Amino acid sequence: MRFLYCFLLVSGVVLGQNEYPKDYFGQPLDVPMQLSGNFGELRPNHFHAGFDFKTLQREGLEVHAVAEGYVSRIKISTFGNGKAIYITHPNGYTSVYCHLQQAVGEVGAYVDQAHYKDQAFEIELFLKPNVLQVKKGQTIALSGNTGSSEGPHLHFEFRDSKTEKIINPLLFGFDSGIKDTKKPLISALYVYPLDGKSVANQSKRPLLLNLSLQKDGSYLANKVVASGKIGFGITADDYDNVSFNKNGVYCVQSYLNGKPNFGYQFDTYSFDEMRYINALIDYPKYKKTSQRVQKLFMVNPYDLSIIKTDQSHGVITVAPNLTSVCRIEVSDFFGNKSIVSVPISYDGAAAIVDKETVVSNYFVKVNKDNIFAKDNMTVFFPAGTFFEDFEMNFNVKDGVLYLQDDSVPVFSSFTVSIESDQYADADKSKVYIADIDSRGRSGYNTTAVKGNLYSTKTRSLGKYLLKTDTTAPSVAIVSSIEGKWISSQKTIQLAIADYGSGIKSYNGYLNGAWVLFEYDNKTRKITYTFKDNQVNEGANDLKVVVADNVGNSTTFETHFFRSQK
Repeated sequence: MRFLYCFLLVSGVVLGQNEYPKDYFGQPLDVPMQLSGNFGELRPNHFHAGFDFKTLQREGLEVHAVAEGYVSRIKISTFGNGKAIYITHPNGYTSVYCHLQQAVGEVGAYVDQAHYKDQAFEIELFLKPNVLQVKKGQTIALSGNTGSSEGPHLHFEFRDSKTEKIINPLLFGFDSGIKDTKKPLISALYVYPLDGKSVANQSKRPLLLNLSLQKDGSYLANKVVASGKIGFGITADDYDNVSFNKNGVYCVQSYLNGKPNFGYQFDTYSFDEMRYINALIDYPKYKKTSQRVQKLFMVNPYDLSIIKTDQSHGVITVAPNLTSVCRIEVSDFFGNKSIVSVPISYDGAAAIVDKETVVSNYFVKVNKDNIFAKDNMTVFFPAGTFFEDFEMNFNVKDGVLYLQDDSVPVFSSFTVSIESDQYADADKSKVYIADIDSRGRSGYNTTAVKGNLYSTKTRSLGKYLLKTDTTAPSVAIVSSIEGKWISSQKTIQLAIADYGSGIKSYNGYLNGAWVLFEYDNKTRKITYTFKDNQVNEGANDLKVVVADNVGNSTTFETHFFRSQK
């Protein structure tokens, strides 16, 4: 049996964490440490991989290497982590700095050279130890808001350099910069009947339980009267004394009659485990209400390494003549703890509230390959595509594939195939499989074409159909420079957009030579920053070529005058 214990020492450090160096690393910013996101926090399709440090609600703060080492990786992306720098340290760990505005110094010069060498804004570089060495405290970048960031901040991570596992920064002594005397807040507790025969409080549907505060500071839930198999789920957040915003909880542990039966603790995990978040939470409720209920059971066990459980996997079987107490403890890294006790007894009364009706015409088995076909459309789910068996609605109507909906979480990719002979060979390059979201918006999926068969791999259920895109992207300059002297202007900006298959590439040429335009996905603008050695004295010609995912392209040309004197 595997168990998770969240017992804390007086010092506030969890047992078994002493192998991490506590005084080796410094801080990446000069401002006091305040978090807008912590390690393990629940995010869409993933657990948060590090800390989000607040940067005074602005960009441009100096970002420092937290220890000596070498820059081992640089990745510049329009989405995700945006501009990111990885530093490998001699003690076996790697620090990661993301959403940067720009790299500076030697690192910045190296990045600039790489952009022009590859003639691309999006780049990924893996460096050898002797290329870019850095010292502790050295300024490597300025903080920013690039990639999928929703506001200025620094995303910071620690990783094991060999395994690439991400590690909670609190284990490296970063707890010394945070004051936290507040207990985690359990805002909701649910009981779940787990099969068609189970009943809890005369319901076959999940029920919200009332909580009463006790004199000792713990909570007592309403008594659960049930039969069959049940489980519990909680909604919980954590708070510290300095950041004033909610964060994810560090440790959750449930006990049945005093014995641990299910729990997890956010110390370290791998990127391969990220999508297990959709199995840990009540995913359908999250899609409907945006509320993340963390389940304290596994109906179909999955391999999320942070979970420790006994043979029951957190499932409680309520049988005649037995009474039980489930105790749920939610702890933070500093030893603050909230406790809920739930009395459970048996009652064989029939349910008043039946299970929610599910509209379906097929049943999907998790551990088997599943193939569904109708008319000219086929879907193939390899074994392990989903987390649990489920009843699925599959249909084809008026050229649209209706594949359940996005309330069922998907773990790994599956294949959608559509056969059509209505396109001539010359037109097939413009055809792709599109998905349609709940708002009616169309999305592009990379599509393979073989004869009359179009196929794509995806990880989302919903609507799919074939679409054709013959419209080129739009390109417009933000402020006209045509025939003007712009000697004092620092940048040139263009707005680019494509409402079909989406933008694939953008390239700028100044006087015939490639120049770097940086793309901001939030504003849909590309920006060129003037560098004196790339501009002619006097007349200059600018050309920008923007292409979409199926090969349509637009060329924008203009000319301007500039003096470097």
